[in-house]
Amino acid sequence: MSECRGWHELRDPVLAATEAREAYDAARIRFELGHAVRERREALGMTQDQLARATGMRQPAVARFEAGGTMPMPTLPLLERLAVALGMRLRVGFEPLDRAS
Repeated sequence: MSECRGWHELRDPVLAATEAREAYDAARIRFELGHAVRERREALGMTQDQLARATGMRQPAVARFEAGGTMPMPTLPLLERLAVALGMRLRVGFEPLDRAS
């Protein structure tokens, strides 16, 4: 009978491979960006359709973005358009890994 292993015991060996780690990190970034956009959009009382019109996107693309969907990594111009439409300023920077969350 096999023992039940925890998620980290299953995940960590896979993420040791560089390609898997890069894909995991890219997915995490897309998810975090999408979550932040959705939170701000909802706080403003905007619909996905309103945000789409304000950014030159289509509503399904906004939905995929917010879900961290299958689109490639968003470009800086797209992030800037989203920031402006959400009444925010885009800030890009680097942070030491020991301070990153």
